[in-house]
Order: sequence, then C-alpha cells, then structure tokens
Amino acid sequence: MITWRKSTRSGSSGSESSCVEVAGLQRDIGVRDSKDPDGPKLTFAPTTWHTLTRQIKNGDHDLA
Repeated sequence: MITWRKSTRSGSSGSESSCVEVAGLQRDIGVRDSKDPDGPKLTFAPTTWHTLTRQIKNGDHDLA
C-alpha cells in the first residue's frame, strides 16, 4: 500500500487545502495533486527529487 503525505504546513480548508502529496515508491518518489488523488501522478528518481526540493528551498525557482 502506498502512503501519501502532505506538508503539515498545508491548510485544511478552502484554497489552502490545495497542495501536492508525496509518496515513497519502490524506486522513485511519487507526487500528486491533493485535490485530484485519482488523477495523474509524477514520478522522480530520488536524486532528482532531492535536487528539486533543495533548489526550491534555495529560491532557485519562481513559484508565484
């Protein structure tokens, strides 16, 4: 069974409840939209996922 997680900083109501969820898969990291759990999912190799999250934390991507 896959366990999807979302940030504890995510809101629980209204537009704040919209976020991504992540799950550790056998070999990859899965990412999905919390508003559409049955919709499409993205998968990333662990090294790619760690690079992306590090870049986001460093402000390397415009997330506005």
